[in-house]
Amino acid sequence: MQVKERPYILYVAEKIYFAICDIKKKNQRFSNDEAIQDFIGSDLYKEISSGKFHDRWFEQLKQNDYLDKKTKNKIPNETIELLRIQKDMMIKQLIQFPDLYYTKNNIPLELSQRAFDQLWRICESYELWCKETKQNNLLKLNIID
Repeated sequence: MQVKERPYILYVAEKIYFAICDIKKKNQRFSNDEAIQDFIGSDLYKEISSGKFHDRWFEQLKQNDYLDKKTKNKIPNETIELLRIQKDMMIKQLIQFPDLYYTKNNIPLELSQRAFDQLWRICESYELWCKETKQNNLLKLNIID
């Protein structure tokens, strides 16, 4: 089976997905929900939700004259614009209020639930791409099953 190249728009999804997989691996009793909740507040979560993840990535792409390192092809402007939209969406959806994550009775606040839901959808999207490209070996959380 030939490995399919991941679209740029799924780069951050893959990072999130495998960070959550690592959390589950370290805490084998964790459900997917618990692993996602544990991811919220992690260093990677903070980096993505602040926009710093994309900023660093854009700087690397700019330094490389927006050439794909593997193919040496120029990354289309449309793709770069989609990544900028993705950055803005991540900042808005993964808003950081760590002290407000849970109320006294451990029920997630609306903003926390929005972040959780967004992370769940990101993981679903990544798994759907894996299934479409027949890369089932990458499926670790089995969210879409």
